[in-house]
Amino acid sequence: MISLRINGKVVKAKDGESILQVARREGIDIPALCYMVEEKPIGSCGLCVVEIRQGNRKYYARACTTKVSEGMEIRTHTREVEEARKTILEMLAEEHSEIGGDAMKLFSRYHVRASGKTMRKEPNLVNNPFISFNPNACVSCFRCVQACSLKENHVLVRENRGSRIRIVAGINENLKDANCAFCGACVDACPTGALMDLTHREFSGELKRITTICPYCGVGCAIDYFVSDNEIIYARGSKKGVNKGDDCIKGRYGWEFVHHPERLKKPLIKKNGEFHEVSWEEALEYIASRFKKIREIYGVDSIAGLSSAKCTNEENYLFQKFMRVAIGTNNVDHCARLCHASTVVGLFKVFGSGAMTNSLEDLENDAELYFVIGSNTTHAHPVIGTMIKRAVKKGAKLIVADPRNIELASYADIYLRHRPGTDVALINGMMNVIISLGLADMEFVKNRTEGFEKLKHTVKRYTPEYVEKITGVSRDLITRAAVMYATHRSAIIYAMGITQHTSGTGNVASLANLALLTGNVGKPGTGVNPLRGQNNVQGAGDMGALPNLLPGYVKLGTRKAREIEEIWGDKIPENPGLTVVEMMHAASEGKIKAMYIMGENPAVSDPDQKHVIQSLKSLEFLVVQDLFLSETAQLADVVLPAASSLEKEGTFTNTERRVQLLHKVIEPVGDAKPDWWIITNLARRFGKNWRYKSPEDIFEEIRMVVEQYRGITYHRISDFGIQWPCPTEEHPGTKILHTVSFPTPNGLARFTPYEYKPPAEEPNSEYPFVLTTGRTYEHFHTGTLTRKIEGFNVLMPRAFVEINSEDAKTLGIKEGDCVLVESRRGAIKVRAKIADIKKGVVFIPFHFAENAANVLTIDALDPEAKIPEFKVAAVRLKKC
Repeated sequence: MISLRINGKVVKAKDGESILQVARREGIDIPALCYMVEEKPIGSCGLCVVEIRQGNRKYYARACTTKVSEGMEIRTHTREVEEARKTILEMLAEEHSEIGGDAMKLFSRYHVRASGKTMRKEPNLVNNPFISFNPNACVSCFRCVQACSLKENHVLVRENRGSRIRIVAGINENLKDANCAFCGACVDACPTGALMDLTHREFSGELKRITTICPYCGVGCAIDYFVSDNEIIYARGSKKGVNKGDDCIKGRYGWEFVHHPERLKKPLIKKNGEFHEVSWEEALEYIASRFKKIREIYGVDSIAGLSSAKCTNEENYLFQKFMRVAIGTNNVDHCARLCHASTVVGLFKVFGSGAMTNSLEDLENDAELYFVIGSNTTHAHPVIGTMIKRAVKKGAKLIVADPRNIELASYADIYLRHRPGTDVALINGMMNVIISLGLADMEFVKNRTEGFEKLKHTVKRYTPEYVEKITGVSRDLITRAAVMYATHRSAIIYAMGITQHTSGTGNVASLANLALLTGNVGKPGTGVNPLRGQNNVQGAGDMGALPNLLPGYVKLGTRKAREIEEIWGDKIPENPGLTVVEMMHAASEGKIKAMYIMGENPAVSDPDQKHVIQSLKSLEFLVVQDLFLSETAQLADVVLPAASSLEKEGTFTNTERRVQLLHKVIEPVGDAKPDWWIITNLARRFGKNWRYKSPEDIFEEIRMVVEQYRGITYHRISDFGIQWPCPTEEHPGTKILHTVSFPTPNGLARFTPYEYKPPAEEPNSEYPFVLTTGRTYEHFHTGTLTRKIEGFNVLMPRAFVEINSEDAKTLGIKEGDCVLVESRRGAIKVRAKIADIKKGVVFIPFHFAENAANVLTIDALDPEAKIPEFKVAAVRLKKC
């Protein structure tokens, strides 16, 4: 520590701190336009000038770039200093005619008026749907460039020097074509109003800020919504959340769907092939009577229900309870079956618990290495992708395994481009190397695990040479990846590229085996960390929206199941129900006669789309509860208008097991109702005396039923969520699982080795390409929300197929050509996108109903988790 004086006051400072840092900590207001706390100061504006005396020497310097030193005397607001600042502002005022934003406060403070007449001609940053740029307000402070760099996007850069200096977006000079992430960081950083959100709505009433959880991916970002007269005006990432103020395109701009004119506002009943608006009373009475009649004729298991990862914990809890005790069947499932069912099964087999082991905070701060496999993180979970990029910039190592050259591959120390469906072989090969080179953590293996000899025997034949033939990854890269992973504090991060396979459970279990082998479990910066696809996939599973498990992952027919029966006061069926795909098969076979679907769109999201649509059409009665008349809702007999997550209260549980509280941002549109209200009122028509008056009433029952949630209350999570397990109200929550023991009968983790098995459908001479599907940055799942927002459609208006350049050349296909893609199940036409993807592999996003990728996919299932194989299907291509 060193001593110095600021305005006559003796203060202490750390060696290396800037004058501006010390002054602001002491509450001294030194003005600055270009300074950003998180970035290295550039001193471009000069407004932070101060007077410095050292000995007999007196001089002036920028406070942001000048480091403090022992004995320094600083004066921050002398007449000379203030005149210098005013002169700088007057020069800016002469050159810029339209300065606004926070800079106007400085102009007012120094009695300077922006009156420049010259209109500046600057690069066209405006060609995009979300961010406007006014060159006559830009003072070249470069805060936007710094903010873009801080997010590791590096789209905005400085060009030229002196009077010719300007800001450009890469080499394209507009954000739309420069791969801008549209995270809005540049807008937030701009002090003059030069950069602004185009989605910012006009308003005249009082502006309120309401913080709630983002309705999109499983990161669970907190978003500040600014509201006036029951209308969202704009949104920002909240600094109070797990995202710490970070945004992505969906979190910042993806709220406009709530005000879309096509929102469902009244219950609809289909009569003579056309929908007619009816009252809630008529709709609920009709649904109850039809369900009761079908149950009476065909039995309880002739009805099935799909719950939703888009709905709250409270609503998923009530939905599965309704199906089990009002209808009387365990035929209830939700979209985790299509994304992370193999996570639950695979991690449970090895660890005894099927959830993310670590927290985002400790991964960010403590991981020395990230092994990202089967996750296009910067597109599907952008805030976590940014976290990884920042960590790599600070020195962390990165291994990426993916057949597509995703953005993170450019940051990777090692990039493994393996064939889709060969993950078990790749991971077994890494374990073979680790054991052979003596890099296993044998102390951890001995004290915390069982089954090592079985694992050792299984992976013995997976030599790098053998694995190279299966995966297409060189033996050298396999060896290097294994050594790097084993010699660092390493965190595994994965998503649907691992889970959506007929070998999905084996893929997940193999990753867990790898972590155990190296002792990378139960410690900060380690673990096995699945990234959940939707905002409440974790919570929907926790709440028992599963055909074989009750809330809290309690098995049917057990002592704990009987305890739940006592709390409910109802009998729970003991026979496991059907999964999503099994329901569709049963419907086509005439075994399922009616379905109740809440917030899901299987007509687009499920594999083998033609079969799914035929199955839904074959039902005698279909009820769909949603925000819009989705492709599935169009097939329904009754459609119920639901409130969005921005229009209700409740809780979501994010990918790191953090239970977070929703706050109502606006009132529901029209006569739309929260899902919990709809289910409660429907259950009463089945004789269930449910007295829930609010989501909190339901959550209090959840606390009684779900052990992991027992210590969590609405009051405790009013500002920030708590990670389960949380057994008591005094417990702080659990950031890292398995620190001392595993939740198994003997407290030990179980090595569970798997042999490599090929995908259900491999390419051949007739269908020579492997199709893999997934999400894009610009859209979300079946597009029910994002395709209602004009800006997202401008950025990505249609489906496409990514093709390797050599494959495209062989087929005579060029960028933008129409391509017919055919599988054994159907065909679609899409535009060609020449991409850096593994030869023989093609990729199609699944957001577009009119060019549905799931027309092509196969509904072959993992035999344990019953998840379909979205990531491998054999296809052929030809130019249209």
